[in-house]
Amino acid sequence: MKAKIIPRIDIYDRLELKEAIPMRTPIVIYIDPCDTCNFHCKFCPSGNLELMKKTPGRGHGPMDFALYKGVIDSLADFRDPIRIVRLYKEGEPLLNARFADMVAYAKASPHVLRVDTTTNASLLTPERGRAVIDAGLDRINISVEGINAGQYREFSGHTLDYGKFVENIAWFYEHRQQCEVNIKINGDILTPEQVQTFYDTFGDICDGISVEHTIEYWPKFDDMKVEYDENVTLLGGISHEVQICPYVFYEMCVNSDGSFSLCRFDWNHAMLLDQHVSFPPTLKKIWDSIVLWNFQQRFLEGKRKELTVLSCPKCGILKQGVPEDLDEFVGEILDRI
Repeated sequence: MKAKIIPRIDIYDRLELKEAIPMRTPIVIYIDPCDTCNFHCKFCPSGNLELMKKTPGRGHGPMDFALYKGVIDSLADFRDPIRIVRLYKEGEPLLNARFADMVAYAKASPHVLRVDTTTNASLLTPERGRAVIDAGLDRINISVEGINAGQYREFSGHTLDYGKFVENIAWFYEHRQQCEVNIKINGDILTPEQVQTFYDTFGDICDGISVEHTIEYWPKFDDMKVEYDENVTLLGGISHEVQICPYVFYEMCVNSDGSFSLCRFDWNHAMLLDQHVSFPPTLKKIWDSIVLWNFQQRFLEGKRKELTVLSCPKCGILKQGVPEDLDEFVGEILDRI
């Protein structure tokens, strides 16, 4: 097998977060190319069409390209370049017909160092793949939802030509140029023999490969149709709850309609910083806002459990998502701030 067994978590040029807070510039900006999905996975709210119809702010579809250009252009306001623009949040990015253009526009910006995405790859035909590669994408995470077509229908509610799906990924890997290819699967639905089949199928057509576990990714999503063990982390370790969310100190999240979420797991848009920012959007104004500052302070003051109007008190990510543990450094961080 050519691929390394490594998690899809990006470890490129990582900062020691406890020493970097507070940050004048976010490390990662999530921008959602499309908030709808062509899959109906049992663990994900975006695939639940009835739920999406009842959720204000969802079902918007592809992000308008003019809006996107405004987002990227506004990065010039920050003191430093953005290390990663992540073209993914809630839906399937390739449902945006201008996804390759989005990659190219970000890559052409002097204020962006890297661009990556996460996709189910069902639409990653050689034609689309060539456009994405030529646009300069740096990293692609591919979520595989089964080892055959039947498992796909059962788990994701999607019918695909499995052989063609694998063939398309192999084509992309062969022609990838600078793009790093990582593939992961939910191991909770697989037998040990099927895990080996997964490695045998994809191990030679990617750079990194991993088997993950189902966790409570989406706070306040009560319609998960899969079971999960809250004592097991995403990567198979023993879960350990932390009180300080690391993500709020280095990430920004732009939804497909141009609104800003406090959290990238804000699937129901219940944690919006501003419903609609005037065009062009001013990300630095949001990053420096007193609203975000107060939100961060609540964590440092040990008051996460008091954020009852938000999803934070029962967030499964802070127990199973193997975040960086900042709890023991809270005094040091507060002194520096």
